[in-house]
Amino acid sequence: MSETAGISTGIAERYASAVFDLASEGKAVKALESDIGALETAINESEDLRTLLTSPLYSREEQSAAITAIAKKMDLSQTTANVLALLASKRRLFVLPHLVRVLQDRLAEARGEVTAEVTTAKKLTKAQGDKLAKTLAAQVGKTITIKETVDASIIGGLIVKVGSKMIDTSIASKLNALQNTMKEVG
Repeated sequence: MSETAGISTGIAERYASAVFDLASEGKAVKALESDIGALETAINESEDLRTLLTSPLYSREEQSAAITAIAKKMDLSQTTANVLALLASKRRLFVLPHLVRVLQDRLAEARGEVTAEVTTAKKLTKAQGDKLAKTLAAQVGKTITIKETVDASIIGGLIVKVGSKMIDTSIASKLNALQNTMKEVG
């Protein structure tokens, strides 16, 4: 992990802890969950928003005004709007994508869920996804939410990450292992 990513994650974890505690105390966890989903979608879909978050060309005042307008337009809860305004005033909007991920993890943990990051060569069908979630839930002992990524370069199979565990059954990794074995043989 790069130094900048480590700093962003550390800052995001502190803010996420505070935001989650505020939402829990104010009985606003559902609103926070809705806000985080909306923010994730906006960050993923809007190049302009990503530029606003990371560009040093915008002044503190411009960032504050823009993020306040965005929060109002998205109809975000007061807690989330206040956090965004605070991030803008401290010139820390760049941590927002990390903050969203950390809060998603906290919210899932509060619901007793674990997110499994699954990489496949082709998109899983609904039945395949359900069967995989059920199998993983039996192994982990918690409800599983699957976050799927499609990557044709793995050729076939799956790469599954649950917490700190990773299972790689992709054909690409098997081919790499075979190639390394053949190099060792001579």
